[in-house]
Amino acid sequence: MGPVTGSFFDGQHAGRHRVEVTLDEGAGVLIVTGPSLPEALHWPLERLRALEDLARDYSLTLTLHAETKDESPRDPARLTIREPSMTARIREVCPDLRRRDLHRGTWGKLLKRTGLAVAAVVLMLFVILPRMADTLATLIPVEREIAFGKSVIAQMERALGAADLGDLRCRGDAGQAALDRMVARLTEGQDLQYDLEVRVFDDEMVNAFAAPGGQVVVMRGLLEDANGPDAVAAVLAHEIGHVEARDATRIALRAAGSAGLLSMVLGDFTGGTIAVVLGERVMQASYTREAEAAADEFALGMLNAARVDSTGLAEFFDHIGELQGEMMQLPEYLSTHPASAGRAERARDNAESQGATSPVLSEADWQALKGICG
Repeated sequence: MGPVTGSFFDGQHAGRHRVEVTLDEGAGVLIVTGPSLPEALHWPLERLRALEDLARDYSLTLTLHAETKDESPRDPARLTIREPSMTARIREVCPDLRRRDLHRGTWGKLLKRTGLAVAAVVLMLFVILPRMADTLATLIPVEREIAFGKSVIAQMERALGAADLGDLRCRGDAGQAALDRMVARLTEGQDLQYDLEVRVFDDEMVNAFAAPGGQVVVMRGLLEDANGPDAVAAVLAHEIGHVEARDATRIALRAAGSAGLLSMVLGDFTGGTIAVVLGERVMQASYTREAEAAADEFALGMLNAARVDSTGLAEFFDHIGELQGEMMQLPEYLSTHPASAGRAERARDNAESQGATSPVLSEADWQALKGICG
């Protein structure tokens, strides 16, 4: 078929060559001739490739499959044909016209680079970021840590499904007054580096957790599940121990760094991933055994100073142990702060040596606290 007129660019010079194009189906070639070409070109049909980014309804731009150093192995020359019958016939007789060519070994290189990228992300998430967070936790001024903690609390609410900041906070006046009395009893005479802000969230999760800067949250589910105010006070003292050791700040910094890195990897630059991951990570904080043991000792020391019976903590751990034995779904507090018979026994041994104690709250205050969410 042909000849028809066309435009040819050799890929070496900017000038355009006016050429004639003939389709020789018998020989399986496209013949390109022109007065400005040094010789006729014979392009094998099986090597023809259409440039889709230059495609038009009325024209066809062609190149050749060839080994080059480009990402896609193609000859730099370009041939444009606008004659409808010729372009239609070329599309019919060239099955590989739209084939996407890759260099040999490209998939291997891609897999290798992907593996290296995954390894780099894992190294950042589990080695570099934790060490950076541990260092930063000791360097952040307390006032900035407090501001950071308030931001973390807001992310927690978002992770729990709150539409607006403060929606989950339980605001019963009598209950909040009882909670404040519990905190005052525990902290009296204690030289704490933070002014504690303790609040209750209206959520059925059996949990309590610490955020940076003296922020502590108790869930409604923990109040409903506890066998008395002394158990809640013991859990609260444990979380205050994490606050004072800045464990919560380390966890939050790790979560923020991890979420930021994941946001870049996933292409989420709106902050959604950071908000959700940060909130959920802090709520499900998994401290080291050393940090947990230190928080237990801090809690027992605080209970002793406040003359609050640590049997409440032992009974709480006993209750968790019963749920373990029944193979039920465990409360969140168990999965994030691993309980054990040993911890219960330690609290019970401490109770035997405490001397005189008194309930941390009156019965009326305890009922008010349990009903803080209305």
